[in-house]
Amino acid sequence: MILADRSRLGYYSESTRRSSEASMVMESILIGKGEEPVHLAARYANRHGLIAGATGTGKTVTLLVLAEGFSRLGVPVFMADAKGDVSGLAAAGTPHARIDERIERIGIEDYRQEPSPVVFWDLWGQSGHPVRATVTQIGPTLLARMLDLNDTQEGVLNVVFRVADEAGLLLLDLKDLRALLTHVAENRETVSTRYGLVNTASIGAIQRRLLTLEADGAEHFFAEPALELNDLMRTDLSGRGVINLLAAENLITKPRLYSTFLLWMLSELFEQLPEVGDQDRPKLVFVFDEAHLLFGDAPASLRRRVEQVVRLIRSKGVGVYFCSQNPDDIPNEILGQLGNRVQHALRAFTPRDQKAIRSAAETFVPKPGLNVLEAITTLGVGEALVSPLGDKGIPQPVERTLIAPPRCRMGPLTDEERAQVRARSPVGAKYDTTLDRDSAYEVLKKEAEAAAAAAEADARRAADEKAARAAARQSAPRRSNRQSTGEAFIKSTVRTVGNSIGREISRNLMGVLFGKKR
Repeated sequence: MILADRSRLGYYSESTRRSSEASMVMESILIGKGEEPVHLAARYANRHGLIAGATGTGKTVTLLVLAEGFSRLGVPVFMADAKGDVSGLAAAGTPHARIDERIERIGIEDYRQEPSPVVFWDLWGQSGHPVRATVTQIGPTLLARMLDLNDTQEGVLNVVFRVADEAGLLLLDLKDLRALLTHVAENRETVSTRYGLVNTASIGAIQRRLLTLEADGAEHFFAEPALELNDLMRTDLSGRGVINLLAAENLITKPRLYSTFLLWMLSELFEQLPEVGDQDRPKLVFVFDEAHLLFGDAPASLRRRVEQVVRLIRSKGVGVYFCSQNPDDIPNEILGQLGNRVQHALRAFTPRDQKAIRSAAETFVPKPGLNVLEAITTLGVGEALVSPLGDKGIPQPVERTLIAPPRCRMGPLTDEERAQVRARSPVGAKYDTTLDRDSAYEVLKKEAEAAAAAAEADARRAADEKAARAAARQSAPRRSNRQSTGEAFIKSTVRTVGNSIGREISRNLMGVLFGKKR
């Protein structure tokens, strides 16, 4: 397919595909040039990819080239800015002799320095629009990973979410979760009878982990309005895809929060997007920078989930690209799904490095005359071994490639420039103000206040009744215990008579018994 506006192609050349039936022109991104130009075909960009290489070998420039390329094709991009050095996408580059030399060597005819449409995001809302999700959206499985819970504690967390669902309680932020944990602890006998044992030790452990999570600033993440993924899939008025940059300089120092957030986004895309099959271009490209943080201590169940999502999300029009220093940072079951490969230089300083080099070399389709194993260690800055997918999705022979220069600034924006970009953002009015509607915390608080008021009313009523009874006793007339002289005389006479009669009866009775007569 040929773009109608050829003036907007830039790096997207019209490359001729070799086919047994016929030649056809297709959209592509010019990555660079080896013996001949190397392109990433747009129709195979949703088959995922890997950008790897040691620090300082040019991975960031490759990411800039790919992000610009997808944007100019009308494909939105989401990328974590792990070091703060890709924010320059929002500004035009500046002329430089070395750039001019590279343009001439590669043969780029219509190169011009220009910015790309960018929206900045930040979990803490400082360097971009706040990124938020509710506790319910994250779910117990990813939240348990974020809190580093054991199996027993994760089971208790699942019970808490089940209680919330059945009671119709919204779990939006961390105070909702804490309130519900307290509620479950206070009613643990009833909850345990219905859902299984819930012990206070596990609830206490979860509460302590929540405090740690709050110290990392997660209370800003768990809030509303929650991020709507459609807002990541925008194009500007000229039809270029918006590049969404997540400020991650501080986030990557909290790897559990970083990895859980990105995995949540990928899972949400998988669950929400409809099946579209193979299209001429992706609907969205998702870039995982510092990918080793995603899998460093991930449990097997989570790895299986990521593998499933990466395998199936291709048919929903999403391309996933992992960027890391070594290919073996990516689990093999996921690495096998990454068809487009860009390998920058690796250094053989340690046995692990040597193993990584051998593994990387073995994954490429060999090219006659190119010693891949040797080339990986001798690549210069700005060079890479590139093997994209070609006709029918078949990996192409690896090419030693000089990476094309980006059109944007190769350096970060200033704070003032970032603020200007943020002020022009189409989503600022929607996300910059935090909402706090009634949820589990407010509902349980009202119930507790109502119960306390009812208990106080009962106590006051009981106290009033007790006071009334005491007053009634005090107002009733008292009978005197003192006897008058007449009453005393009569009682004394009666006792005397009674005693005399009693003695007489006793004597008569004894006489009868022993046969005596008086």
